[in-house]
Amino acid sequence: MKIGAFIIPTGIGASIGGFAGDASKWAGRISTKHKLIVNPNVVNAACFSGIKENMLYLEGYSMDEFFKGHLNLLPSCRNKIGVIFDKQIPKDVLNIHINTMNAVKTVYDVDIVDFVITKENTGVKFFIDSSGASSGNIKNPDTIVEAGKTLLAKGVDALAIVCSFPEDQGNDYENGIGVDPVGGVEAIISHYVSKELKVPCAHAPAFNDYSIYPKIVDPRCAAEFITPTFLPCILLGLQNAPKLSKQSSDKTINVNNINFLITPFNCLGGIPMLEMHKRNKKIYAIKENTTVLNVSSMQFPVNCDIINTYEELLELL
Repeated sequence: MKIGAFIIPTGIGASIGGFAGDASKWAGRISTKHKLIVNPNVVNAACFSGIKENMLYLEGYSMDEFFKGHLNLLPSCRNKIGVIFDKQIPKDVLNIHINTMNAVKTVYDVDIVDFVITKENTGVKFFIDSSGASSGNIKNPDTIVEAGKTLLAKGVDALAIVCSFPEDQGNDYENGIGVDPVGGVEAIISHYVSKELKVPCAHAPAFNDYSIYPKIVDPRCAAEFITPTFLPCILLGLQNAPKLSKQSSDKTINVNNINFLITPFNCLGGIPMLEMHKRNKKIYAIKENTTVLNVSSMQFPVNCDIINTYEELLELL
């Protein structure tokens, strides 16, 4: 069995995987043949998750460090998870998330050790930048890290982060058009925590309006419109996320063990793609999956095999 990576960067408007778990079926089918490293964006779907037993759930900053050769992955099972809640989340919204956390713990036997509330408001803002990708900023990221340290002192292996987000996402996303407006800043949050604390982590937004949306939306984003909380998917992903290690052993996976990488057609400028190119390893760029970026092999000198569809790739693999 080979080891591959199935990556769809967050917040770049991928036509497949840019919504809510809509790339899960392809990652799932490929994972029946090969072990797959996936970033959360591939499998996260609000109250659902596309994570499978043969997948390694790895956040973006740690993904980059792994492909640079700075980190090794130690497959893990039943991680002890701590949950960080933003102080800015109103009490009623917080209660819904605590109930959700306890439901996931009860039904799926996820080992959630404890939760903490940040000492200060995180102050999250999001926007679409000049490239058309989603981005944002966090006024006080260190309060998240401080909360994370509190949980790590209690023996947790992984961190689930829930920050309060402004409400306005616009109508384009629900109609299957454009970019997930919150994805970029979610990646910034998880990148920062991963860099500072060196543990598996993932983020889910909390919105003050927890009413269920009554209109029909694009099927690719439907998972996000039938639930008041997106927390379940990150808890399910983190449950068996690999531990991160500087040390290599016969039990760890390093970049040299990776046989192939799968990416959308025109976002070849990321660190994983560049590192695979440098190591002369196989990159599959899927032509049917386009993004708001314009970094294909025609604009950027990365050796890759252009595959028309995920179905075609599945047959090839």
